[in-house]
Amino acid sequence: MHDLVNAINSYVWSPVLIYLCLGAGLFYSVMTRFVQVRMFKEMWVLLFSGTKTDKGISSFQALSVSLSGRVGTGNISGVAAAIGFGGPGAIFWMWVVAFLGAATAYIESTLAQIYKEEDNGQYRGGPAYYFEKVLGQKWYGILFAIAMIISTGLCLPMVQSNSIGNAISNAFGSGSVVETAVGSFEFTKILCGTLILIALGFIIFGGVKRIAAFAQIVVPFMALAYIIVACVIVALNITELPGIIGQIVGDAFTPMAGFGAAIGWGVKRGVYSNEAGQGTGPHHAAAAEVDHPAQQGIVQAFSVYVDTLFVCSATAFMILITGAYNVHGNGDAFLIQNLAATIDANSPAFTQYAVETTLPGVGGIFIAIALLFFAFTTILAYYYIAETNVAYINRFVHIPVLSLFMKLGLMAVVFYGTINTASLAWGIGDLGLGMTVWLNVVGILIIFFISKPAIIALKDYEQQRKDGVSAYAFNPEKLGIKNADFWEMRLNGTANASSGTNTDSGENPKTV
Repeated sequence: MHDLVNAINSYVWSPVLIYLCLGAGLFYSVMTRFVQVRMFKEMWVLLFSGTKTDKGISSFQALSVSLSGRVGTGNISGVAAAIGFGGPGAIFWMWVVAFLGAATAYIESTLAQIYKEEDNGQYRGGPAYYFEKVLGQKWYGILFAIAMIISTGLCLPMVQSNSIGNAISNAFGSGSVVETAVGSFEFTKILCGTLILIALGFIIFGGVKRIAAFAQIVVPFMALAYIIVACVIVALNITELPGIIGQIVGDAFTPMAGFGAAIGWGVKRGVYSNEAGQGTGPHHAAAAEVDHPAQQGIVQAFSVYVDTLFVCSATAFMILITGAYNVHGNGDAFLIQNLAATIDANSPAFTQYAVETTLPGVGGIFIAIALLFFAFTTILAYYYIAETNVAYINRFVHIPVLSLFMKLGLMAVVFYGTINTASLAWGIGDLGLGMTVWLNVVGILIIFFISKPAIIALKDYEQQRKDGVSAYAFNPEKLGIKNADFWEMRLNGTANASSGTNTDSGENPKTV
């Protein structure tokens, strides 16, 4: 099965997709006149200025939920894999795809806001919705929704739970080996998978719809703690930092693992980590309560910075500055071998060894706990995305049991991923990721050449900002943007969508 998955991934993640991600990011950076740079100050203003209502969450909550999907295994195990298979130079390409991808994140998140809908008292939106409304092709929206359900409901959760299992096993020991009819598994991973399954089932079946509130507290706290630990380790080895940065930049163009390997692994793990272009972030962006669609697009662009330029860089510096990594060559050969050959580069082991060298007896446990929170909240974010796309499909073909099957499938793959090998889990995850990246990036490029709604919205927002308006407004009809039904009803006063007051007292029961 592992060989089959790798064979399929060699086509899905061909150089065409690698350069498509980089090219789309560069294209949108130019078209938006590098919104990710010009609007950097505005990102901070918008981040803390929004409010939530009984139908939508605040910009900060949307960012937190989005970060709960972005800040996860990709920041710890993904960075390790990029270094392990692409060399230190792969980190440079993760930076590049993050910088350019911030513009892509603006585009897809703004589109999600423009074409969002109100569904049973809450806001829903995402690529399936904007593909249907802009392209006028329901089949493409349904195709994307199916691909996203497979990706976030079956493929990607496996990667997150696998990293939790590996991190816990590395920190506390594997325990005895349990023989089963389908193979031998570590007792620690079986116990870990069972506990994750119970917690996950409690949330998705128990009606506990507080993902936004949970992520708002946990994710920023753990990300800050993680970055602080990284800064301590870098500070204790500060004299080596210039050399490490030079190694990253130098190996990006003449790397030991080959120029193509550095780009390929850097972009693949970069997209996995920051999700720019993947089509997952727009689902959270659509749920935000804002006065203008461009506002949430700008906030979501900031999340790419937080994810890759902050958290991923922290991981990379820890690994490289402590020398806790191997670089794989062809076959079983190593271009650099600092650790045992049996250590899987797809696991969080590199990061755990890096922290352990500076904080002995604490590092492995700290990374395991951090990864537990990061990965679990990411699984919850995946559940929300899959549920949103199930709701989209049910608009056309109502299948009452589809949501139940999705939940059961999600729980099954989470347990399976926890106890299985890292290489297989990452291979299946890459397959799901590649499907949605292809469909989303190609789709938003077609949208640009049809009507440019996200660019028009940005210009409109900047003009209102320049005029110093007291309250922003979005008039799609005036701007020539069609099928933005929610905003048209809001403008005409036929939708109860006011964002001026917080009608929610502490809890937001209608936010998934």
